Amino acid sequence: MLKSKDLLGIKDLSTDEINIILDTASSFKDVLKRDIKKVPTLRGRTVVNLFYEPSTRTRTSFEVASKRLSTDVINFSVSTSAVVKGEAIIDTALTVQALGADIIIVRHASSGVPHLLARKLEASVINAGDGMNEHPTQALLDAFTMKEKKGRIDGLKVAIVGDIAHSRVAKSNIYCLKKLGASVRLVGPPTLVPDVIGQLGVDTYYDMNRGIKGVDVVMMLRIQRERQGTGFIPSTDEYFKNWGLNTERLALANDDAIVMHPGPMNRGIEITSQVADGARSVILEQVTNGIAVRMAVLYLLAGARK
Repeated sequence: MLKSKDLLGIKDLSTDEINIILDTASSFKDVLKRDIKKVPTLRGRTVVNLFYEPSTRTRTSFEVASKRLSTDVINFSVSTSAVVKGEAIIDTALTVQALGADIIIVRHASSGVPHLLARKLEASVINAGDGMNEHPTQALLDAFTMKEKKGRIDGLKVAIVGDIAHSRVAKSNIYCLKKLGASVRLVGPPTLVPDVIGQLGVDTYYDMNRGIKGVDVVMMLRIQRERQGTGFIPSTDEYFKNWGLNTERLALANDDAIVMHPGPMNRGIEITSQVADGARSVILEQVTNGIAVRMAVLYLLAGARK
């Protein structure tokens, strides 16, 4: 079981806790292969998706994971709630808890919101992405996918390419992969790879060809234009020319290297369709594995809370 009732970030987890989650996810992956993909493990519990930012994969993945564990699931809609009348998020969360929520999954544009709620609520809180801080379950499903495809994480060379500065996925992956023994490279334009991130024990490359040469995993990131001001990249065409992943560039990685992307993808800007849909892409497998990992997180947090 996990020590805390909440999952707020990879930074807070021990290596043992990460491995417990991955091992538990492996068991639930077997459940997803059955004809009846449902277990009564958390019957009677209530899970609420409290999403203040748009999401396709994460919210739907948590909803499917919850239903596979037989929980009651409520998807909170900000646009039709008292939030539009000015209700503070803490009051919204307390109301949801009073309605019987056992686990609240929150995504918010401001860093630290899940941490605030965790201090105020008895219900378990799962961080589904807070500003530019962390996205822990994405890093866990990425690690699970790497372990499944490569047989290990310790000793792997992983290149994370793109908008590092604005990416909560990159930060959680750095914490997770370093704890599990992988070597991490960050690749991108100088404007999107901040110098301070080198303090986390990673290597930085501004040249794409050098950055992905000889790696085992190439993880592409989305250009987050909604979080950027102007001047970070000259143009999307220029960005693709220098840091986009195509078949020629992928050939610089190891022959058995896999290609990952947390989604949503901007085809033709970060990655070509030939690579995204190619034999070495595990992008859709990441989505499937996300269900198993989130089932594991829900199960383990329910046990910790109990």
